[in-house]
Amino acid sequence: MPEDVFETEAWFANLLAHGFERAPQQHWKWPLPVSSDGGTAYLHLMQQTPGKPLSALSNYYSCLYGPTGPLEAIHGLSAGQWRAAAKALRHIPGGEVLRLQPLDDDSPWLAALQSGLQAAGYWTNRYFCFGNWYQTVPHGGFGAYWAQRPSALRHSVSRGRRRLSRAGEWRVDIHTGESNHLDCALSAYEAVYSQSWKQPEPCPAFMPGLVHTAARQGWLRLGVLWAGDQPLAAQVWLVHAHKANIYKLAYVQGQDRFSPGSVLTAALMQHAMDVDRVLEVDYLSGDDAYKRDWMAQRRERIGLMAFDRRHWRGFLAWGRHRLGRLRSLVSGAVR
Repeated sequence: MPEDVFETEAWFANLLAHGFERAPQQHWKWPLPVSSDGGTAYLHLMQQTPGKPLSALSNYYSCLYGPTGPLEAIHGLSAGQWRAAAKALRHIPGGEVLRLQPLDDDSPWLAALQSGLQAAGYWTNRYFCFGNWYQTVPHGGFGAYWAQRPSALRHSVSRGRRRLSRAGEWRVDIHTGESNHLDCALSAYEAVYSQSWKQPEPCPAFMPGLVHTAARQGWLRLGVLWAGDQPLAAQVWLVHAHKANIYKLAYVQGQDRFSPGSVLTAALMQHAMDVDRVLEVDYLSGDDAYKRDWMAQRRERIGLMAFDRRHWRGFLAWGRHRLGRLRSLVSGAVR
């Protein structure tokens, strides 16, 4: 089983169909070395336009990138197999330069791929993409987790609930699969999003496609906080492989006195920990200050670039890359 929802064929299918303002010129499923049991894992790669580098099938909608297929298929492979796989990149258009992101810095497959690329004649470089806040679920589930949160956060949620109750009837609905109510919940999410501080989606069909894909796959946790018949907050979480990913969240501007976002997050957190029994909750991309109140741990997502030093395009791209890094270092030193 893939380790993450962002490493599934269903994720890549929706991203390719709905997640690009301009569809990639080319898309490949590059097979990684075949394991002794015959299983094969793949990396989804793309070339945006002719002459551009080969890159991961990922963009601003992607919070993690990795191979699809059984992870067992890439464990225990020899250095020679990885070197042969890296050499095969030269037969893919744009393979003189490879860019993969965002990646788990500690992934065993990434270390093996980087070593194979280097053995095949590529220069490689890792670089920072973004911070990633997450929470390992403690023994005792949500109760234990909530007791560990800052008192200001706990009081904000309690105060928001009291104010909601004084204002009238309110509830939280959590949708987990295909049903007659899913389209209504999706409409509520879109209504909240349009009244929030968020910028409009660059690809409007992406989120509806993801919600329905997630519902079919069993990943979906679409939460809506209702005050009477008005949605005040909505969030899309994706639960897969014992991990809950907080993917999209929004609340209606001007309703801050109810703390609707925090009230809804707490409800979904309790559902993920006590009903879904996840082992980890992930706030995905970014070092936003508020995430530190909800999460206790941080890691980084990185990118990998590889340049074929045996090809003039790879050699020149490496030179430009090194020059750019040098300029950044000099600029930072001057400041």
